[in-house]
Amino acid sequence: METRMVSNGARSNQVTPTNVVFQVSTPTTSPIPPNFVTTRSAPASSFTANAAKYLFIIHLLLFTILVIFLSVHGSLHRKHTFHPADWYLPLLASVATSYLSSLFFVSFTIRRPSLSLKTCIRLSPLLTCGVAVLLLCGGTGSSLGFSVLFLAMAMAQALYACWITPRLPHAYEILSIAVANTRVPVAALSYISLSLLVGSIYAILWMLGAGGVVEDKRSQFGPLYMIALLLSLSWTMHVIKYTVIIAIASLAHAQLILGDTGSVGTAFRQAMTWAFGDVCLGAAVAPVVAATRGAARAMDVLAGGSDEFLFSCTSCFSGVADQMVGRGNRWGLVHVVAYGKAFGTASRDVWEMFSKQGMGRLLDNDLTGSFCFMWGTAGGSVAALTAGPWVLLVNQQYFIATTIYAFLIGYFMTRVAMAWPQACVAAFHVVFAEDPLNQQLGSCIHERLRELGREDQTQTNL
Repeated sequence: METRMVSNGARSNQVTPTNVVFQVSTPTTSPIPPNFVTTRSAPASSFTANAAKYLFIIHLLLFTILVIFLSVHGSLHRKHTFHPADWYLPLLASVATSYLSSLFFVSFTIRRPSLSLKTCIRLSPLLTCGVAVLLLCGGTGSSLGFSVLFLAMAMAQALYACWITPRLPHAYEILSIAVANTRVPVAALSYISLSLLVGSIYAILWMLGAGGVVEDKRSQFGPLYMIALLLSLSWTMHVIKYTVIIAIASLAHAQLILGDTGSVGTAFRQAMTWAFGDVCLGAAVAPVVAATRGAARAMDVLAGGSDEFLFSCTSCFSGVADQMVGRGNRWGLVHVVAYGKAFGTASRDVWEMFSKQGMGRLLDNDLTGSFCFMWGTAGGSVAALTAGPWVLLVNQQYFIATTIYAFLIGYFMTRVAMAWPQACVAAFHVVFAEDPLNQQLGSCIHERLRELGREDQTQTNL
């Protein structure tokens, strides 16, 4: 059996060791990790997970009360210029469009992963630019400001697509192999549809609350109400998305370890019952950790090893981000249902395995999160381009608010659907960290680690 040394990057915020040893030969059988159990009983949830679950339930009750209050109060103090049909019908159309487009995007990705990634990279900037042009038609200072924001987003996506060109071949390969080898049953699509339906119902209730704020002529706390509604929208949609991620990841993990995915219904039932507290906790923590880690990596790229005062906090911020990602990350969700671990424990264990296998740079270069984000902006743009022109023609008074709200709803709905491929790739990486010799994984990750090692060696020699 051949043993090779792979050298990983020496970036200051990397958690990977300098030299990593792994086995590159393929055995005839795939050993099952000793801590994997085929029959999983519901473990005792941690205090934090239980607190997150009950806080989320209380939040839903408060959200319902707030929506009822805003709807009734807005109806009693309605502006004379407010026309409910001009507000609700375009947003309802955007919800319906988001539901259908999300199902199309995920079906397209599961059937043609590589082509989906290529399409996403080209389509998302164009659609985002289309929203910018649409907002420019509003003819007001506010619409101009939002138009510039969306134009900047479109340009950033286009530049990012050019920047990641060298990483695209591996992204095509890892997405295609992960989706194909995890063999998640097609029946999961029906549960994705149900998850999107739940998201659509919530979005409709959310529109009632937002409409109450818009139509109320006496409201003194309108901005505070909208901030509360937006926070509720973000957390609820993330909970739905993470429920899908945990369920699909458990199926993918079981397939890669045991060669059998198990029951789709059982996986979703576990995610919505004893694992729900960890879902709520992960939905609150993981996005913040991911945003912090992304900001740290961006600062590291901009600093480029500079010790100027402007970048003096880069190393400290990177260290904080590394500590956070080791305590709460989306890869840990794979172990929540697979091994019945608490979210914090699962995140720490998975990140330690990644460190031992020298996968830090590999994960830094993984494009799955960016791919799902760009499909999300594409879905949000489709929703905005559905509602925006309608409102622009019938009542320009609500044009900006309707367009932005439609974009947010479409973005979150699409992210719920794209949780399927994201979960498959996450499970693929976790299984590799558990057992690099697993024959179902192929040589994709091994080759990528060697390539990154050669790049680091070249940079060191220079």
